[in-house]
Amino acid sequence: MGPLTLAVDTTSSSVASPDGSGRKMQKTQLEARKNFASVNMREEKPFDFFRILFEGFIAGGTAGVVVETALYPIDTIKTRLQAAHGGGKIVLKGLYSGLTGNLAGVLPASALFVGVYEPTKQKLLKMFPENLSAFAHLTAGAIGGVAASLIRVPTEVVKQRMQTGQFSSPPDAVRLIASKEGFKGLYAGYGSFLLRDLPFDAIQFCIYEQLRIGYKAAAQRDMNDPENAIIGAFAGALTGAITTPLDVVKTRLMVQGSANQYKGISDCVQTIVREEGPSALLKGIGPRVMWIGIGGSIFFGVLESTKRLLAERHPKAPNVKHD
Repeated sequence: MGPLTLAVDTTSSSVASPDGSGRKMQKTQLEARKNFASVNMREEKPFDFFRILFEGFIAGGTAGVVVETALYPIDTIKTRLQAAHGGGKIVLKGLYSGLTGNLAGVLPASALFVGVYEPTKQKLLKMFPENLSAFAHLTAGAIGGVAASLIRVPTEVVKQRMQTGQFSSPPDAVRLIASKEGFKGLYAGYGSFLLRDLPFDAIQFCIYEQLRIGYKAAAQRDMNDPENAIIGAFAGALTGAITTPLDVVKTRLMVQGSANQYKGISDCVQTIVREEGPSALLKGIGPRVMWIGIGGSIFFGVLESTKRLLAERHPKAPNVKHD
């Protein structure tokens, strides 16, 4: 695959003497075959793991807050479209309703996701051969999603209840949900959330990472921030479209409250299709694709630039690169 050439120091080989060219070629081929092992296994100290974890927390939290603030109104419209039954009217007031409380959850959730994803990804890339790098990215994305779901789900429940006008403030939402529905009310739709978000996280980050690997191999250089943003937008929009039906089901389960209109994921799907038709499972696909596409552009652009700024604060060994 493409990234093989990225681990090779072509600058030094270009000035080699003629009698040393054979040895240089053999060394270059050996480095290419080693790929991830030769690049990523240079540092095994626990300090590196904790540094990657810490930088992931910072970069993920920063990117999450920026993208959530910028695109919250679009998310609100998407939620109201999905929550509306039949030809229900969509209210366009209060598009930033619940933002402050949501940021209190988005910050630690995004930080936790990237903080878990980055070291997990790099560990898996060391364990698996280069042709299974996509599997490493898929797995790391799913693991990061599971960790972040412990914070994401209550945050999402409160946010969507406020977006649909059920509560006026995050503290009131948490208190009333817990009193009427119990603690489990804050995790309403947890199964459907995982059903949507685990595939979403895994697919989005896998597409993004694989496109970066291919692009870097073709361009023979590291990517700049605009290029990261463009690839992030494409990965986000594509994944958002694929997972829209799962998002509709998750939204319906989360906003139903104590009415318990749906008995579970299967019943929710069947009821939507029976009462509103199969096309209802694609409600909000336009705002969702736009929101996640733009969000992917902002998130990955901010994420990579923040990671780079943090990495520049620490000296690196030669040729050590983290994809």
